[in-house]
Amino acid sequence: MCGIVGIWGPLQDKAQVLADSCRRIRHRGPDSQGLWEDSGADLALAHVRLAILDLTEAGHQPMVSACGRYVLVLNGEIYNHMALRERLEQAGQAPDWRGHSDTETVLAGFAALGVEATLQAAVGMYAIALWDRQRRTLTLARDRMGEKPLYYGYSGANFVFASELKGLMPIPGFGRELSRAALASLMRHNYIPAPQSIYEGIAKLPPGTWLEISEADMRGRRLAQPRVYWSALQAADQGLQAPRSFGSDAQAADALEALLSQAVGGQMLSDVSLGAFLSGGIDSSTIVALMQAQSRQPVRTFAIGFHEKGYNEAEHAKAVARHLGTEHTELYVTADDALAVVPTLADMYDEPFADSSQIPTSLVTRMARQHVTVALSGDGGDELFGGYSRYFRVRDWWRQCERMPGPARHALGALLGASGALPGRGAWRGKVAKFGEMLRADTRGDFYRLFVSYWGDPGRVVKGGVEPPSLFEQPMDGTAFDVMMKLDAVTYLPDDILVKVDRAAMAVSLETRVPLLDHRVYEFAWQLPFEYKVRGDTGKWLLRQVLYRHVPQALVDRPKRGFAVPLAGWLRGPLRDWAEALLDPARLRQEGWFEPEPIVRKWREHVSGHRNWDSRLWGVLMMQAWLDRYHAGMAGEQDTGT
Repeated sequence: MCGIVGIWGPLQDKAQVLADSCRRIRHRGPDSQGLWEDSGADLALAHVRLAILDLTEAGHQPMVSACGRYVLVLNGEIYNHMALRERLEQAGQAPDWRGHSDTETVLAGFAALGVEATLQAAVGMYAIALWDRQRRTLTLARDRMGEKPLYYGYSGANFVFASELKGLMPIPGFGRELSRAALASLMRHNYIPAPQSIYEGIAKLPPGTWLEISEADMRGRRLAQPRVYWSALQAADQGLQAPRSFGSDAQAADALEALLSQAVGGQMLSDVSLGAFLSGGIDSSTIVALMQAQSRQPVRTFAIGFHEKGYNEAEHAKAVARHLGTEHTELYVTADDALAVVPTLADMYDEPFADSSQIPTSLVTRMARQHVTVALSGDGGDELFGGYSRYFRVRDWWRQCERMPGPARHALGALLGASGALPGRGAWRGKVAKFGEMLRADTRGDFYRLFVSYWGDPGRVVKGGVEPPSLFEQPMDGTAFDVMMKLDAVTYLPDDILVKVDRAAMAVSLETRVPLLDHRVYEFAWQLPFEYKVRGDTGKWLLRQVLYRHVPQALVDRPKRGFAVPLAGWLRGPLRDWAEALLDPARLRQEGWFEPEPIVRKWREHVSGHRNWDSRLWGVLMMQAWLDRYHAGMAGEQDTGT
């Protein structure tokens, strides 16, 4: 795991600027730092390294190919790189290997096979920048599911890219104009979806794509559309059109277990200490069980617990760990421990990000880093195998809506939507009002978007905020379940879940890996007939059957809680003064980003106990906290306890 940054253009003193960039993202790679310049082409690449494979100088980056034509910086891991080496050797296309790093392997692949063929052959998580010295082209690429981040765009006459936005901050002329469209998207989702970023002119490279920039493009400040080498949406549709058949449930479970075991085994490749997060739920327990089945020694597992009733899963994780025989570490954190994380979030997440489970995620990654350098995670199971409880609710609501004629549905929606303004206590008003908003949706995608929205009409909250078109508005094939799972796989998963884990882990120099997001597992999941994902009211049915082979059903079958904190109470208690300062109406008016009235009204309703608006308010608060850091010029390094 590493961090990459680069500048292409007439900027002087690139080495000095990139040294500052590397200092700001050093948490992504504390082990070494490298710089490479092509002065004749006005290009410079820099890299900070967290050494995982081949800890010697043979793994140092930026790395020049054996033929001298290509230069590569890579953030991530290529899990099947030894198989790629064998393929190159058998074809007589391998160089004389200098070491055993995956970077050297994929660089040799680019030289021998070309960009797209190498990306399609690689299994892993990565963000890549490849310079072709002969053609003078720069290629950027991102892994299939979007595990590793990559920002890019123009800053004045220079093309720039980086793993994190703070890596671009030292570049003179870096555009500090903020995007109101991205802010509107933040208010809807509590994250900023790709390709948007909080800065105008800077984009996120979408998952599964690569982008080539020529010298003429750079001189003319042009950018082509990224090319797709693998599409999660296309893979899902292909799976739906050609489902697999199995002779029995056991045969289906055998197939899934074999594929997951392959993915887990590949991601256990490491020259440094390795462990796993364990919540005691279906996903993480399955990953740990398959790790332990392939390990000669107890796997290191990590969990955190809360003393607040209803938020603690550490006891379940401990029971699973005891059954599997892992070397388990747990930490019970107090409210003060969790609250101490809040001031670090604006730095840690680089742009406004408001999934409140970022708080426990940062705590568990910090604890794990005290013991290991790599940790496997169970993320992805809900999106692949239909595990979210919201899928069932939205499906049932949509079925009711489909029975109503459009005009009647819209009229009823307007009536129910007005119920949210009724006085008095009770969470029912918000639920009824939200259902009223959803009744006015015309497609399943838009219906689902309204269900998962925080601010249903961000344009009323963000001054001048107009959301760009999104995938939620596009027609999609499949059942309501299929549509929701596809949308989550290409929006919520890469832009929320994976961002949350990557930034929290990298802030403490911990590499995280997600075996369930091996693209072969993803493709297999979409080839499963629906009854293997959902039976009755039970999601992740087949994944559960695999787990039950390793862990007694009674230890893991319980209602899903998620990775939550008691945010509503904290905002009324220990975080109240902090929040009130950030939501001061005079400040909101002066800054000019938000319409103060709806925000202040929800804040008053929340602190009075009449309503619970914690998630909506958290999005505004994270933007306001980020603005404080932004106005400070993002000077200095992160203050994240590293």
